[in-house]
Amino acid sequence: MSRQIPRYQFVTDVVVAAAFTLIATLTTLATLTTLVPWRGVGSLLPDESLTILVAVALTLVFGVALALRRRAPGIAVSVAWAAAFLQMAGGLPPLPGNIAIFGILYTTAAYGTRFVFWVGFASSLAGGLLITVYLLAPLLLAGSWSLESVVGSYLAVGITTFAAAVFALLLSWTVGALARTAMRARANRAAQELAEAETAAEQERVRIARDMHDVVAHSLAVVIAQADGARYAAEPAVATAALGTISTTARSALADVRMLLTQLRHAQAPGPQPRLADLEALYAQVRAAGIDLRVDVDPAPQGAQPASVELAVYRILQEALTNALRHGRAPVELTLAWRADRVDLSVRNPTDAPARADPVRGHGLIGMRERAHLVGGTLEAGATHGAFVVRAQIPIVETS
Repeated sequence: MSRQIPRYQFVTDVVVAAAFTLIATLTTLATLTTLVPWRGVGSLLPDESLTILVAVALTLVFGVALALRRRAPGIAVSVAWAAAFLQMAGGLPPLPGNIAIFGILYTTAAYGTRFVFWVGFASSLAGGLLITVYLLAPLLLAGSWSLESVVGSYLAVGITTFAAAVFALLLSWTVGALARTAMRARANRAAQELAEAETAAEQERVRIARDMHDVVAHSLAVVIAQADGARYAAEPAVATAALGTISTTARSALADVRMLLTQLRHAQAPGPQPRLADLEALYAQVRAAGIDLRVDVDPAPQGAQPASVELAVYRILQEALTNALRHGRAPVELTLAWRADRVDLSVRNPTDAPARADPVRGHGLIGMRERAHLVGGTLEAGATHGAFVVRAQIPIVETS
């Protein structure tokens, strides 16, 4: 019947319950004279001292129930009912500790199981009825009454008392039910966002699988053609050159195949394979849209680069520039640094978005991060100091 909650929440509940119990106990002791009229009218307590002792003990019980309200709502409402029955059996008046019932009813609706949820609802109705009977019973026992007086004044008072008690108890339960609905809505929204993120990542893996299929297929086609040429070549020099081409191509293909260790198994139709030479066309498209794009490449790439690295760089820049077109303002600053062991890139554009480091929403950002991770790199994106910045670091895999 208990539920797991963070330690700080349980500690907070205990501290709040302790403070409530202390205040309720002091208030009870300060108003002991209110207990006197109740003694002798159906009371099972022989003297005032014992009445005071039982009142303080019941206040402590209500405090324990209040401390358990979020950790174990079912136990808390059971303890509160037991204390209420003891209170009525002892002929005690309403106590300050009874206020804890409102907090307990709230948690039965907000955090309880389905059974506890409806127990809290039934408790609100039954509690209102018991409160009405218990408050009117001393009046009926103390005075003379007739059928006409019961049907008249006592019935009107009883209905009013019942309506007020049920309203107060059900109000606490209803607020808890609304909180329960809000928490479930947040949980459903979080689950939906997680599902959307996983779907976006899966879609990006599909596209990466298609690109990598093109890389490997092209490399193996070169290897096969060169091997056939070397086999039929009459001159040793031609065979040596062909075998060198095979070696270089095979090593490059091996480096690309290592990027498939994530077990991307989606069959896709062949598609175009972007390379570094296609970046100029991408820049031209952005500038044609009216964006002031400033490109800085330093140092420039030296020689051929692994196809997987070129693909990752192109796709990340493509998505980053697309985001800049949609959400940013000019100028857009793009920097590329082709170092011996890695590629450093960044895209920066002014934005009015509030500062938020490394946002997780947006399929584009998810795709860029997935693209960087699958080639062993890292990517960070976020708004800072009036600009949205995408930074990525892509390692260059050695082919030797």
